[in-house]
This record gives sequence, structure tokens and C-alpha cells, in this order.
Amino acid sequence: MAVKIRLMRVGKKKHPSYRVVAADVRSPRDGRFLEVVGTYAPMGRSSSDRDAVVVIDNAKAIKWLARGAQPTATVGRLLEASGTMAELRASEAEVER
Repeated sequence: MAVKIRLMRVGKKKHPSYRVVAADVRSPRDGRFLEVVGTYAPMGRSSSDRDAVVVIDNAKAIKWLARGAQPTATVGRLLEASGTMAELRASEAEVER
């Protein structure tokens, strides 16, 4: 089974919010998923807060990446920004030693 780490849209109309999920590639965007890895709010949490908010559970993300899950381009950038990819590279380098 091929797994992707991708965004699942939730939230109100014209105020998007996303869950970062591990899902089978055959399931629809907002359909069935295996596990929630984090959240992404590009417009902030409230109308007064306009800064993007990214919350990623690094342990869950690293677990799925180690199992072979492929992140989409957008999720890849979010994982880089949250430091998950750096942590994964460090753990892989440690295993090689």
C-alpha cells in the first residue's frame, strides 16, 4: 500500500485550515486517512491573527517517513519549516555510524 503525507482541508468557507495526514494514495483528499500528523492554518487561528500556524508531531511524521511514506510538495515544505526533515536526516546519519 502506497502512503502519502498530504493535506486534508477542514475549516470554514474562505478560511481554510488543513490537517496534515498520512493517507493511502487512492483515497480522496478529504476522505479516509491513516493518522493525523499535524495541522496547518495558512491564515492564522483567528481573524485578528494573520500569521500562518504549522504544528507537526515530529515523532509521527518521522515514523511515517521511515516507513516509506512520500510527502507532497507542500507538506515537504512544511516539514522543512518545522524541522522534521532535519531531525530525520540526523537520525538517519546516527544510524549509519
